[in-house]
Amino acid sequence: MRRAIVAVVFAAAAMLKADAAAADERLAVCVTCHGEKGQSETPQIPSLGAQTAPYSLIQLYLFREKQRPSEVMINAAQGLTDDDLRLLSDLIAKLPPPVPPQEPPDETRMTRGRALATQNRCGFCHNPDFAGRDNVPRLAAQREDYLVKALREYKSNARPGYDASMAEVVAVLDDAAMTDLAYFLAHVR
Repeated sequence: MRRAIVAVVFAAAAMLKADAAAADERLAVCVTCHGEKGQSETPQIPSLGAQTAPYSLIQLYLFREKQRPSEVMINAAQGLTDDDLRLLSDLIAKLPPPVPPQEPPDETRMTRGRALATQNRCGFCHNPDFAGRDNVPRLAAQREDYLVKALREYKSNARPGYDASMAEVVAVLDDAAMTDLAYFLAHVR
């Protein structure tokens, strides 16, 4: 009996190591586009570093189920089990947060963007430091071009949110406001 228990423990440990290796391989595929150490250097591709695990889990699920349009991401998510999605989401959350651009920000644009973030209560859902929480994404130091793209997609309903919050926020924003808001969020330290 004792030998059987030991054998099961060793088999389970080997499976966990195999799962961890498989997860590391999957994460390696992710960071090819989304950037080493969580910082994307590819236009229109978001940084994943320190993204909340629940948010990442939901997004991966939406891609796997073909409910969020992106051929590359839909293909990448095919074949992922629910356990794979959870494991990848947890690994993404442990990546270091992205850093804002190195050049000093334009203070006029920062002031306009900060005012828009305050006026639209972005910090209420995304946290005052814009680090996100629960199923709400991290926005701090996200790629500016990606943020503009996402805001435009919410406004055009090309990217529907899973609640009405974003549709309400972007409904009143014109393109200039979206670019100022994205500029501000991309420069948040």
